[in-house]
Amino acid sequence: MKRPSYATDKALKTFIKNALEEDIQDGDHSTLSTIPADLKQSAKLLVKQDCILAGVELAEIIFKTFDKNLKVEVFIKDGAAAKVGDVALTVTGSARSILSTERLILNCMQRMSGIATLTYDWDSRLVGSKTKLLDTRKTTPNFRVCEKWAVAIGGGTNHRYGLYDMIMLKDNHIDYNGSITNAVKMAKDYVKKNKKKLKIEVETRNLEEVKEAIKAKVDRIMLDNMNVSMMKQAVEMINGSCESEASGGITRDMLKEIAATGVTYISAGALTHSAENIDLSLKAVK
Repeated sequence: MKRPSYATDKALKTFIKNALEEDIQDGDHSTLSTIPADLKQSAKLLVKQDCILAGVELAEIIFKTFDKNLKVEVFIKDGAAAKVGDVALTVTGSARSILSTERLILNCMQRMSGIATLTYDWDSRLVGSKTKLLDTRKTTPNFRVCEKWAVAIGGGTNHRYGLYDMIMLKDNHIDYNGSITNAVKMAKDYVKKNKKKLKIEVETRNLEEVKEAIKAKVDRIMLDNMNVSMMKQAVEMINGSCESEASGGITRDMLKEIAATGVTYISAGALTHSAENIDLSLKAVK
């Protein structure tokens, strides 16, 4: 799949630089003390758990960033189903370079594959509906680029990337402002004054707030922690005047029933904060 726009070369280089510095500091002394500088070897990335594989392209970038002479051969691409015993890729070159990047590669791919696998499973529950599955900003600090990329690999849709690319007026924004009407007016004035092209979403907690948000003319209305019956009423009230998003306490078992209300999106923080890592390993080729 095409790399998402937020996973720029600059963003990935920054992430990789910081991650390698965190791990290596003044040297990988285990490797430096035992592995000759001129030793060339190969290693294979072994899948030890059925999954939707993710992080393959990132692994290639990490290898090449650390050592441009490493040769990577990919057998299973991002987004493909992988089985126990599969070899996702092989890497050949400096044994020191392979060993020094091993843990960062595995940490990224195990986490990303877990998120992609969970997302794929959840998204499959929405097949046949027009509702799209969204992630949230409930991500690991400094690892968001990888976690949201994994959601996309798994078939989900990314919500806003951060605080800068969409205006979302949540309960606290509204409570601090006194009403949805006031908060939306201020947001629209801000967008106009600063010549920003930003969509405005408003969180609502009941049908009265939905009515107020409709009247305020926003781009999307979030239906927060509503039961399915209330969601259905809210979607009928919105009647296509803007997008709608179900959020709050979403579980896998609820997806089909929520999608049946006609809601545009379902967002779930669980995709990133509750995914379990997939077991992968990097083994020397003997």
